[in-house]
Amino acid sequence: MRLNETIQKIKPSGIREFFDIVSTMPDALSLGVGEPDFATPWYIRDAAIKSIQKGYTAYSSNKGMPAFCEQIADYLDSRFGVKYNPEQEIIVTVGASEAIDLALRVLIEPGESVLVPSPSYVSYMPITTLCGGVAVPVPCSEANDFKLTAEELEKAAEGSNARVLIMPYPNNPTGAIMTEEDIASLLPVIEKYDLAVISDEIYAELTYDGKHVSVPSVKGYRERTVLINGFSKAFAMTGWRLGYTAAPPDVTKAMLKVHQYTALCAPTPSQYAGICALKDGKEDGYRAVADMKEEYDKRRRYLTGELNALGLTCRLPGGAFYVFANVSSSGMDGQQFARGLLASEKVAVVPGDAFGDAGKNYVRMSYATSLRTLMEAVRRIKRFLGK
Repeated sequence: MRLNETIQKIKPSGIREFFDIVSTMPDALSLGVGEPDFATPWYIRDAAIKSIQKGYTAYSSNKGMPAFCEQIADYLDSRFGVKYNPEQEIIVTVGASEAIDLALRVLIEPGESVLVPSPSYVSYMPITTLCGGVAVPVPCSEANDFKLTAEELEKAAEGSNARVLIMPYPNNPTGAIMTEEDIASLLPVIEKYDLAVISDEIYAELTYDGKHVSVPSVKGYRERTVLINGFSKAFAMTGWRLGYTAAPPDVTKAMLKVHQYTALCAPTPSQYAGICALKDGKEDGYRAVADMKEEYDKRRRYLTGELNALGLTCRLPGGAFYVFANVSSSGMDGQQFARGLLASEKVAVVPGDAFGDAGKNYVRMSYATSLRTLMEAVRRIKRFLGK
């Protein structure tokens, strides 16, 4: 049967394509998975179990359970200093991935451009294409700690019919973060081209140096920003598929139209778990989140130090749980390094060009795995480089 040409032209995920190979090698060490190696904390699991036992399994409101939206609003205010009306400005989504799709669908017309920092998360560009837009990469260099700069943003926006800017910080795959000053420096360009902003802050809680700065908390941003966040990374809830959007009422109303016809609502047991994660978590100062973050911090320092000692240039990431290592000193680009390392030493890392052309000479390594596994991986990488 005939298939949609646009979808036919989209390349499969560079991550999934690579790890289809890894799945056939049960003894391989994987530094590629972008999810926590911790189980969801028990107090959160218990809340979902109890909701199922009580028979709370019907549909919720399209936009999410009112009590959950209130908890999200309180969380955003108390943790990041951004205020949203839970009734008019928040939608609970099926993961942050659906939230990204919703935002792009309502913000662009066919043929309009979306500015995407490069390197960054693999889904932004394909989703833009599926929404009829044109993805325009904005290079972010190692020399600038992979931050988005006003200069590069201006170059990309000029003559591009740009409508939206995606701001993915803390960044996957680089671990880059943006300070309040960094974010404020972009505003003149954003205002000049009247850009809407999609701020993907899924790694907000995993900011190691200082506190995460939420984009809509910076003066001039709130009314032009769709904030996206979720529970996958900070609360180790990847499989629960629970995210949310926070945006001005008119944008939220438009996104809700798409959401109610495509997803209807997020899973009800997941929403009860989310209420517990925020409400009970706040009562103990989000101790479970802090404990996971502390362990990630130890791993990022270990892995960054070891890779630099091996001659693979690697900046200490400020957020998320990845290191983005420059492998140029090995005489290989990212693809060659990743495939060679997997074939020779059975260590799986992700080629950097999976996240955009700017990542050609890099590989992404996730430290969302045990320190013991990281130590063995480093030993094998050292042996591979010696060969």
